[in-house]
Amino acid sequence: MITGKNHIGFDLSSEGTVTYKTFNPLINLENEQVYTEASDAEVDRAVALASTAFKEFRTVDTSKKAEFLDTIADEILALDDALVQVYCSETGLPEGRAKGERGRTVGQLRVFADLVREGSWVDATIDTEQPERTPFPKVDLRKMMVPIGPIVIFGASNFPLAYSTAGGDTAAAFAAGCPVIVKSHPMHAGTGELVASAIIKAALKTGMPNGVFSNLNSSGINVGVQLIKHPGVKGVGFTGSIRAGRALFDLASQREEPIPVFAEMGSVNPVVAMPSALLEKGNEWAKQYAGSITLGAGQFCTNPGLIFGIKSTTLDSFIETLGEEIEQVAPICMLHPNIHDNFEKGKATLSSQGGVSVAASYEGAVSPNYGTQKVLTVNGANFLKNPTLHKEVFGPFSVIVQCADMKELITIISGLEGQLTGTILGNDQELESNPILIETLQGRVGRIIFNGVPTGVEVCPSMQHGGPYPASTDSRFGAVGIHSIKRWVRPFAYQNWPDRTLPNALKNSNPLKISRLVNNKSTKDAIS
Repeated sequence: MITGKNHIGFDLSSEGTVTYKTFNPLINLENEQVYTEASDAEVDRAVALASTAFKEFRTVDTSKKAEFLDTIADEILALDDALVQVYCSETGLPEGRAKGERGRTVGQLRVFADLVREGSWVDATIDTEQPERTPFPKVDLRKMMVPIGPIVIFGASNFPLAYSTAGGDTAAAFAAGCPVIVKSHPMHAGTGELVASAIIKAALKTGMPNGVFSNLNSSGINVGVQLIKHPGVKGVGFTGSIRAGRALFDLASQREEPIPVFAEMGSVNPVVAMPSALLEKGNEWAKQYAGSITLGAGQFCTNPGLIFGIKSTTLDSFIETLGEEIEQVAPICMLHPNIHDNFEKGKATLSSQGGVSVAASYEGAVSPNYGTQKVLTVNGANFLKNPTLHKEVFGPFSVIVQCADMKELITIISGLEGQLTGTILGNDQELESNPILIETLQGRVGRIIFNGVPTGVEVCPSMQHGGPYPASTDSRFGAVGIHSIKRWVRPFAYQNWPDRTLPNALKNSNPLKISRLVNNKSTKDAIS
């Protein structure tokens, strides 16, 4: 089923001269299938097809678009064990994780299908004319969201399904009416090709235009750079490192016509353990955080990389218990030797910083590419003066910062870079008596958690998965849930436009029966 070729619209193509293979980190060997990187000509062809497809796809009937999304979900499920086996062979992750992520991917597609069917997401806003108004007549204005054009999605290393080929970014772009070109992640090119074949089958079955989707192989940066620079591309979705995300953002901003890059670039997800939490449930929280730090070998963007507390005997006890618990967790295989190597380098760099001591470190023998967990501790003064300790180490790793007092803790929080999440462990009274702490943390994160762990992202409308830079390139938008569709649209208004030529969402009769804001009142009624 896997060819190693690129999907250029409905055609398979392998004109390039650069080839590569994926890697199975669990057995520490290359996989057999050879993949051909897209050539410059193939990139151009994919963008040209997407630009042509956009003219038709942007106006596709909502029911047909929803059918397309649902059919993609059906075709992914139809891949069955073949997809699971390739996923596992390219990631070292277990079958349960593969099936869980497949379920999330399918669920996201179906949620966006429902969103498209209902239709109110276009935010139709109508202000009817008042020709008798004095001293100046009021014109008729009608506004709605429209798609921006072909979107490039970069596959994520740590989520081969949910954040990659048919992941949330792609589902949201299709729902908005934007064709998608995926720059497949080289670590899971086989998984990407299988999912791409499912999307193409769905497009053919539901009558979507050729070019609504392409999947391009790439082992380096050339394909991505060419896509970012191409004038036919109108937006970019990315999940990955700060360095790569910022490079894409800079390229996009330097174009003659700059385009938006919505990049989610990592986070250390600070956790504040208040005195009551350590006094009343310190051992329990230590056990939970040992599990959270090591979950999935720490390869989640919401991994708790920083834990703050005020120096005390209860904090000492928490650190001791966390160390005992985390050293009992059996390490697991990381996604790729490169990811494992970067983890070891990051771990070594932070461990060598002045004033740092080891709170816990797994020292047992492990197989190649297994990430061995480590927790460091440092006092607040040393943390404040050393920005290196603020940086993310992607893997099962965390730093506990022992602050002198609440004032120092707040000063530290205010100096952190933007993060996806922040967590408070404590009680209601501590929340009420520390408003400055809460306000300061709110200014640095996109989501605050109370008495929980940051790992785990619920896919629902209220989820905010994004935060101030560098967690995201635009903190006004998130990458999870139905509101992520707002990244791929722009507001467009019609003034004094004949009713019969307006889009259905803006017509007087409201044929779509959607909720609209008419003369500042939310209603589904027709305009008489």
